[in-house]
Amino acid sequence: MASIDPGAPFEPGARNPVSDAWNTVGSYESYEEAQAAVDRLSDEMFPVENIDIVGSGLRLVEHVTGRLTKGRAAGAGAASGAWFGLFIGLLVGLFTPGPTWLGLILGGVLIGALWGAVFGFVGHAATGGRRDFSSTQRLVASKYDVIARGGQAERARAILAGGAAPDASGPGSGPGAGPGAPGPLDKPGPGSGSGAAPA
Repeated sequence: MASIDPGAPFEPGARNPVSDAWNTVGSYESYEEAQAAVDRLSDEMFPVENIDIVGSGLRLVEHVTGRLTKGRAAGAGAASGAWFGLFIGLLVGLFTPGPTWLGLILGGVLIGALWGAVFGFVGHAATGGRRDFSSTQRLVASKYDVIARGGQAERARAILAGGAAPDASGPGSGPGAGPGAPGPLDKPGPGSGSGAAPA
């Protein structure tokens, strides 16, 4: 059983999972759904600066896009080098009078492509065949929780449930309010209290 050290220093930016659980207003399977929920809260004039989107169960997903050979590595390096050479050629051409700027641009593209191809080929050959594929990587979460801070959780839940926010309607309305349940704005009337005589 895990033990909690009461003398451990509190980090100002640290999250408290217990309070987060109480203040969770919605859980979603994708980030797009959580983002849509926050957009809806924003449309209802909810103070979204009190909202956090917390992803849990993080996974690294690597999508393999194809086989990578020395030729493809050289081609990719040539393409990136050509873009860099074009940028340098345009930059130098700004300060070059006359038609020589066109030669600078073409020269920059050709030299950049050549060196890019060389570096791409050598870089892939240096791996010794340990990574003969190209891929993209991204982090995804299994669940996204929308968390409201500052005592705004009930209001956010009411908005996302399609009802009126507790502080925007009359006393006693809102989730969990029933007959005899005091509303958030109820004030004791005359004669109510511990010393009031029964009618």
